[in-house]
Amino acid sequence: MTTVAAPEVLTRCRALVRPALREAVGGLHPWVREMAAYSFGWCEVGGVPATASDGKGVRQALAVLGAEAAGASGRAGVPAAVAVELVHAFSLLHDDIMDGDPARRGRPTVWKAYGTGPAVLAGDALFALAVETLAGSGPGPVRLLSAALSDLVRGQADDLLFATRPWTGPERVRPEEYRAMAEHKTGALLGCAAALGALLGGAPPATVAALDRAGRHLGVAFQIVDDVLGIWGDPLVTGKPVHGDLRERKKTFPVLAALDSPSPAAARLARLLESDGAPRRIAALVEECGGRAAALAEARRHIAPAEKEPALRPVLDYLLRRDL
Repeated sequence: MTTVAAPEVLTRCRALVRPALREAVGGLHPWVREMAAYSFGWCEVGGVPATASDGKGVRQALAVLGAEAAGASGRAGVPAAVAVELVHAFSLLHDDIMDGDPARRGRPTVWKAYGTGPAVLAGDALFALAVETLAGSGPGPVRLLSAALSDLVRGQADDLLFATRPWTGPERVRPEEYRAMAEHKTGALLGCAAALGALLGGAPPATVAALDRAGRHLGVAFQIVDDVLGIWGDPLVTGKPVHGDLRERKKTFPVLAALDSPSPAAARLARLLESDGAPRRIAALVEECGGRAAALAEARRHIAPAEKEPALRPVLDYLLRRDL
């Protein structure tokens, strides 16, 4: 059997979904439409066409592949792909505001470019449009998307609360709590994408549920790899400042795993995190305590269940490696 490379699969699925996604966004209020188009990388501020990347389209691909796993044409999964991509864009708009992130993919985030209020409005519009996109497909798909949204909000709430908790002591954030947060915040939407595509493709409930579970594992791996890139990734590739997550003292998996390690350096790491320690020094200690290796091992552990789902295999390498 010939294995198709992930970039080819992602390109094929984006080409299939993009016209429907643009058509959906095109129906929004002109000002909101511009902000949405900017968030997708389609235009600059003011509406001038842009050459920025519109992302890899992993969630779109999962929806199309889910439909194909059900034996249907990939086109059957296009409404699912559009709905999930709209929800993803909505979540990023609001996530950037909550985290205070000034840049995404090498450009100012929507709230930095247009203002906080307008960015919230654009996110709300994308959310409403996502539900509208599935409304004609019956109650089942809308229920599935709603459940994923509830989990996404739960995960985002936990992520925000993590910032208020100490680095050490009984109230510290444990790696297992992080896994649950990542499954909700990131995995729920990846699982929903594959499951929605399969549902619209006519798959039986067992197949829909299996793809949802596998996608959730993928989400945990995806989030952990993002954490690794946030510390050691190339800013020219990630579009984020070097050591940005450490500078903001985010409780990411590599750091939490390092703090839980038996290494004598873990105590030094905790002191640096609680002070104004230099991010470069913190990154070195996280690696010395095994945080980077533990994170990559954990990501691979969550990739394993997804490998049992042939429909998801084309995107596994991209999700795990992503220029590490």
